[in-house]
Amino acid sequence: MNDKERFHATMHFEPGDRPPFWEQGFWGGAVERWYGEGLERRHGVSGDPEYGDTVRGPATPIAAGDRVCHDVREQAGLDAPTLRVPVELALSPAFPEEVLEEHGDQIVIRDAMGIVKRTSKARDSIPHFLSWPMRTMEDFEQLAAERLSADTPGRFPPDWDSIVSRLNAYDGVVALGGHPCGFFGLPRYLLGEMELLVGFLEQPELVGRLIDHLAELWARLYDRVLSAVKVDCIHVWEDMSFKNGPLISPELFSRFLVPAYRKITAVARGHGVDVVLVDTDGDCRQLISLFQEGGVTGMYPFEVQAGMDVSAIRQAHPRLQILGGIDKKALAAAPEQIDAELQARLPGMVEQGGYIPMADHQVPPDVSWSNYLHYRRRLAAMVT
Repeated sequence: MNDKERFHATMHFEPGDRPPFWEQGFWGGAVERWYGEGLERRHGVSGDPEYGDTVRGPATPIAAGDRVCHDVREQAGLDAPTLRVPVELALSPAFPEEVLEEHGDQIVIRDAMGIVKRTSKARDSIPHFLSWPMRTMEDFEQLAAERLSADTPGRFPPDWDSIVSRLNAYDGVVALGGHPCGFFGLPRYLLGEMELLVGFLEQPELVGRLIDHLAELWARLYDRVLSAVKVDCIHVWEDMSFKNGPLISPELFSRFLVPAYRKITAVARGHGVDVVLVDTDGDCRQLISLFQEGGVTGMYPFEVQAGMDVSAIRQAHPRLQILGGIDKKALAAAPEQIDAELQARLPGMVEQGGYIPMADHQVPPDVSWSNYLHYRRRLAAMVT
């Protein structure tokens, strides 16, 4: 089977030779460490990642310019990368990035999302956020007209026809969407996290208008893309849960987000795309059924430290596609502990189908190259 066939067999709970050998990604610091511990530098790393930056793995859709390390993929036996349809689904045009103020070793900048923040000139610390591009209905109307219109000429690349041909000939997985596009994910960038959470209660008309507009925007763009490209799955990014549960109540999710999800998943299904995956960290158990109600078919990464047990999730949601669920912290321990972690997670999951085993988030720098190779080789031996 090729990578595309293997992905579809797994996602449709059908027999296959093995599940995809995927990883969500790696810290830049992990990859740099591995080059000093035996990883051969044949290709290097694209995108010049810093220590805490994400180097994308095969599970995360990539486009030109993304941080990727083919050395890790090839030498650890991972599958071909998932290619992202390079259509701008968020702000178009983006805000011009600019320095607004300078104070010693600190600067105030506006980034491409329109967020104003104070940070160090070295960009080596967490920034302090000062303002976001949307506060009022007037702000929304302006953004909707100027930067959230489906008709913006720059949303599609000038060589679109050649890109379509290349994607349609690819025998790996082709995906549409990803960061920062989600009905909670993008609004948190536009309003700010706290402002969005309060807005669900105090400015429901504004938040509702924004989410409805995004649903219309993405439905139109999905329809155009899927009319040309043979897409294998949709990716949605929703950073909306933490260790103890979701940031949004099931009631608010059902009211604001489920109708929006139904709109875009209906468009996807109308074009024959029946795999819709949501990337959401933390403990999202209260929301899984609601995601499914909206047409979502799978989720990742199921963080163990947030209490996510893929075996229990499978029992509660038999037809949910599950990606991840292997404790990344265990990968830094002794080989015997890595073996124990895999033995605790894998048996029964792969046989049932609908499961891609991988770490429960980006692999961190405390994992050695020898440990990572042991984990990937042991995993491969257990599922083939």
